[in-house]
Amino acid sequence: MADGIQIPGFVNAHSHAFQRALRGRTEGADFWAWRDLMLDLARGQTPGHVRTEYAAVYREMRDAGYTAVGEFHYLGHREAQAALEAGAEAGVELVLLYVAYGRGGLDRFRQASVADYLHQLEELRAGGARVGVAPHSVRACPRDWLEELGRYAAAEGLPLHVHADEQPREIEECVAEHGLRPIELLAETGCLTPLTTIVHATHADGRELDLLGQACARVCACPTTEANLGDGFLPVERLLHRGIGLCIGSDSNVRIDPLEELRELDGIARRQAGRRDVLTVDALLSMGADEGAASLGLETWPEIEIDVSHPQLRGVDEPLCALVASCTADVVR
Repeated sequence: MADGIQIPGFVNAHSHAFQRALRGRTEGADFWAWRDLMLDLARGQTPGHVRTEYAAVYREMRDAGYTAVGEFHYLGHREAQAALEAGAEAGVELVLLYVAYGRGGLDRFRQASVADYLHQLEELRAGGARVGVAPHSVRACPRDWLEELGRYAAAEGLPLHVHADEQPREIEECVAEHGLRPIELLAETGCLTPLTTIVHATHADGRELDLLGQACARVCACPTTEANLGDGFLPVERLLHRGIGLCIGSDSNVRIDPLEELRELDGIARRQAGRRDVLTVDALLSMGADEGAASLGLETWPEIEIDVSHPQLRGVDEPLCALVASCTADVVR
């Protein structure tokens, strides 16, 4: 056997690169306390800092086997350009999921209107950036924003990514305001289509999962972040039963290792189902690469080489099985 095998590069469909700096800190008792610390970190970001630090994070991703990244960006327009430059320097295929933020959060996150947001997005597209439409969440975008963003994404054929059903409080607030759960609201406002990727969906109920399946939308699971933040478990087998596509993201970048994301996803599915054969190796590798690329609207992205002579793979009969079952990103050349 040759000492290296080529496979499609992994695709990181959901990243907040600046949050890499939070790893190892005392992060608060729950998601909402962690969010306060994250907002403090976001306040201090500058274009220069983004340009330097994102390049370093993207190089880590590239070394770990991610060759394409969807950066879910809400730090500002100038910082968006810096993120694009950082991706080019690091050699990753970057899709800027430029975030629409109508309310809440920090001043720097918000646009004055949905028209202002779309103007900024068009400027990035005109400069050659690969972009996606990204309403941050149903907390951050009023109904009329969601309706306009859904129309625009569909008309332009652009990916639409949105956080939804990550935390019970988020769902309770959405029901109180709209009488609907988050994914139900996204469906009503035209934001649920085959171009849509729902990030997390850890607390989606059966009705919401049915809507995802009917719309041929995807879910981006971020298991290491979801574990770190106490977000809960994605109902993996229930998604598979409905034919809902799954991809992965590193999200807060507490860990940068696509194999760990896939193994966490597989482990969740096994625990929930009580058996070992829920996901095949081919299915996991597709979630790590092809599904993420489709989520970002990519048709091509770089391959990677796996070092079969690495001690983690030496002597195994089925290297791809061992890759997803037991390896770290150290096996990527």
